[in-house]
Amino acid sequence: MEKEVVFTNWFKILGFSFLVSIVMIRVVAYLWLRPRKIEEHFAKQGIRGPPYKFFIGNAKEIVSLMLKASSQTMPYSSHNILPRVLSFYHHWKKIYGATFLVWFGPTPRLAVADPDLIREIFTTKSEFYEKNEAHPLIRQLEGDGLLSLKGEKWAHHRKIITPTFHMENLKLLIPGAASKVIEMLEKLTQNSKNGEIEIEVSEWFQTLTEDIVAQTAFGRSYEQGKAIFRLQAQQMVLASEAFQKVFIPGYRFLPTRRNIKSWKLDTEIKKSLMKLIQERTHDWGKEMQENGPKDLLGLMIQASMKESSLSSSINSSLNHNSAINSSMITANDIAEECKTFFFAGEQTTSNLLTWTTVLLAMHPQWQDLARDEVIKVCGSRDIPSKDDLAKLKMLSMILNESLRLYPPIVATIRRAKADVDLGGCQIPLGTEVLIPILAVHHDQAIWGSDANEFNPARFSEGVARAAKHPVAYIPFGLGVRQCIGQNLAILQTKLTLAIILQRFTLRLSPQYKHAPTVLMLLHPQYGAPIIFQQRLSNPTIVKSS
Repeated sequence: MEKEVVFTNWFKILGFSFLVSIVMIRVVAYLWLRPRKIEEHFAKQGIRGPPYKFFIGNAKEIVSLMLKASSQTMPYSSHNILPRVLSFYHHWKKIYGATFLVWFGPTPRLAVADPDLIREIFTTKSEFYEKNEAHPLIRQLEGDGLLSLKGEKWAHHRKIITPTFHMENLKLLIPGAASKVIEMLEKLTQNSKNGEIEIEVSEWFQTLTEDIVAQTAFGRSYEQGKAIFRLQAQQMVLASEAFQKVFIPGYRFLPTRRNIKSWKLDTEIKKSLMKLIQERTHDWGKEMQENGPKDLLGLMIQASMKESSLSSSINSSLNHNSAINSSMITANDIAEECKTFFFAGEQTTSNLLTWTTVLLAMHPQWQDLARDEVIKVCGSRDIPSKDDLAKLKMLSMILNESLRLYPPIVATIRRAKADVDLGGCQIPLGTEVLIPILAVHHDQAIWGSDANEFNPARFSEGVARAAKHPVAYIPFGLGVRQCIGQNLAILQTKLTLAIILQRFTLRLSPQYKHAPTVLMLLHPQYGAPIIFQQRLSNPTIVKSS
């Protein structure tokens, strides 16, 4: 009996040891043998990169390069921000060339900056690549909307949401948006001394764009939506702080004061959105009598109700569950899209406004040209009309140059869904491809010797002729997943800057430190204090009725 027990115990120990051995073999294979095999695969094709280190990859070097780059500010006159913002890419490009392999932990990423290859990834062979998963902290902010969805569900949502961003629809927002700009400018003048006031514009523009984005997203439910967006803004501040600790494994799961507050905000945001959706759905009959919805929330509810009605009809006639149910728009889908819209819409627009204002303050000659055009086109009117905005060519050139030098997203990633040929290079399944947008925008071989200079004149003949390659300019992405809200960002930025230029001259504050850095998006590390000086010929600021 005792021998049987001993034998049984030994058998269990042997079995457990065998399982542990299998797990260890697989771990070693994944964390050591697999990376070596991938390195050899690319080396045979002439592609190299910094050597892989067990488990951490090149993370230690990347962090070291980033910390060193961000420790010093830049000269005001310099727009050569690549070495500071994408320091690891700039460093290794000099050693291995524009296409090289870099390791983020055990995950290989192939850096690709050739416009022809970028076009393959996003257009001609886009079916072989998918968007990679966002960092969990960013995913919490952006929601499970268009930015993160894939496949048929993504295509279905985009088709429904697209009418929200048609230019004719967006132009209806101009009077309300202009009134908000003027209202905020009035508050500035009340606190000014000798006609001038210093404003930290990165924060000021966030407050401004929250209102416009709330109007676009929620329409007649604007006030409730704005309250929800304020909660998201609080969550974004907490996420930005936590994002600086991403290299501490598991930090976001710890019950710290900041994390607990973020979790509570997330719950409150979802609860408020679901309540708002329920209220709008309840009053749907009244809304349809008013020519139907034009806002994001209304269009999503309309699609959901149509699909629900169609599904009920099909199911009742066939007497079984239809496959249509799997693609139906649910209340949760609508809530997630609203979260996505706030994160993407507010951040992109306020970011573009901030950097363009900084550039205008840095380059007074271009500021004067833009102002002369605004006054010539708009005259002394307080609010530029939709037709006026379309005529502001100089301002359009300045915005394009701002997006080239300081794009909101400095790099993007795609993952190979299968083994694929990329410009003659064999890319294995699962390999991530890193497209350094900032590097492409600053490439002297594409943009000329003045690539790191602020020169809006390069866009005088339009975007297509500004560079030596049509895919050299991609601030809003490329292909089918191109940013759906770019029209809103451009329209709001042109309107806001036109009104500001009518009334103020801009110059950098002595407190300004030129230090672009990445924290989710490209932003000024130490803020962007700008001095607004009222113009002597400033037209009277009155509230728009």
